[in-house]
Amino acid sequence: MEFQFDLIVVGAGSGGLAAAKRAASYGVKVAIVEANKIGGTCVIRGCVPKKLMVYAAKSKKNMTSSEGYGLKSESISFESNILLKNIRKEVSRLSDLYKDSLNKLNVTVFDGLGRFLTQNELEIICPKTKKILQKISSKKILISVGGKPKKLNIPGIDLAWTSDDIFELDRFPESILIVGGGYIACEFASIFRNLGIEVTQLIRGEHLLNSFDEDLSLCLEESPTFTGINLISKNQLKSIARVNGNLESTLDSGDKIVTNNILIATGREPNLQPLNLDFLNLKMDGPYLDVDELNQTSNENVFAVGDIINKPNLTPVAIEQGRVFSDNFFNHQKRKVNYEYIPKAVFTIPEISTVGLTEKRAKEIHSEKNIKIFKCKFTPMSNTFKDNKSKCMLKIVVNKLTDKVLGCHMFGETSSEIIQMVSISLNAGITKKDFDITMALHPTISEEFVTMYG
Repeated sequence: MEFQFDLIVVGAGSGGLAAAKRAASYGVKVAIVEANKIGGTCVIRGCVPKKLMVYAAKSKKNMTSSEGYGLKSESISFESNILLKNIRKEVSRLSDLYKDSLNKLNVTVFDGLGRFLTQNELEIICPKTKKILQKISSKKILISVGGKPKKLNIPGIDLAWTSDDIFELDRFPESILIVGGGYIACEFASIFRNLGIEVTQLIRGEHLLNSFDEDLSLCLEESPTFTGINLISKNQLKSIARVNGNLESTLDSGDKIVTNNILIATGREPNLQPLNLDFLNLKMDGPYLDVDELNQTSNENVFAVGDIINKPNLTPVAIEQGRVFSDNFFNHQKRKVNYEYIPKAVFTIPEISTVGLTEKRAKEIHSEKNIKIFKCKFTPMSNTFKDNKSKCMLKIVVNKLTDKVLGCHMFGETSSEIIQMVSISLNAGITKKDFDITMALHPTISEEFVTMYG
């Protein structure tokens, strides 16, 4: 059979774009199919617009807590409509840049929803009219459609927002209930609180950020931002109803909470349903597509990268998966994705960053007697004259038998910038002695990583 393309990429997010551009650079005939703006979750409704909101919240927080530095702030006001308008403008600009980069590489872009007809054929459907626009075929098809927000199965759920909806608002509300304790929920709780919005946060468990090191979770809960949030733990949302222009939330406990709006941030899941994959009988890994080391599904012509496979659902991971896929299949390389020591951050205020094993996980793997913890907690110099006295916490997890550093964790300003460099060291197999003999840069927060002795 003669195919129109060598590769069709379904989904123009981080992983799909990386794969398409890398394959096209090798002279491969590539098509990419996308029903929304080019850029995917990260650029359109995730990392980028959310980080711009974080900058806004940080700016307001600094302005209103710095009188000790001689900075008066009586006349500061926040207009959320200006921020939201500028974010959408920037997102559109970035999306256009991505589209231009595809055009320069002669990648054919199809605007529409891609749906499988066979293992080598897709039909392109208009998302609004559901009309079939055309059919295309390829030797290989890479699925990179990303995820979608999970929704709770409770009465009135359609009255609530998901994280995707936040970026389409005209203005922020005066009060909001955020349901969830993961990184998305905590980031939005931090953004809204620091912009002056009344925030209530509802979590099923006892603490925030369950998958992170426990010290990071406790530091976040003790921070000025989150002590200013009404945090309700060990409870769940039972139903939502509209009452006098507001939303009334009923909890399992029977308590009722009234806020302007509700944000459901209980996680994301693969957005596979629109693809018509059932007839291919692809092997699954829970809700994810099961793939091998080459990102190949159980069908030899179909591949998958990004948030639809059971690997860390992070933008840099998806990008590397896409590039490795194209390098291997279109440039005869033998590459693998390195999933060791992937740095992660939560852009709360202050922010959290981490790389490697948590203290709990390290003790489970290597036994408690073989693990040594180095930790310090202090008020950073930048907060000396501020009303806000948020602390920093730095932590190193070490294997006593080998002196190897297994994990580094940090809570505090610029921690994501610091942990990026630390992750290079852990990938290189650094020991605690290597930290100890490295000269400190003073006065900085990061110097504490090389001055902790014990």
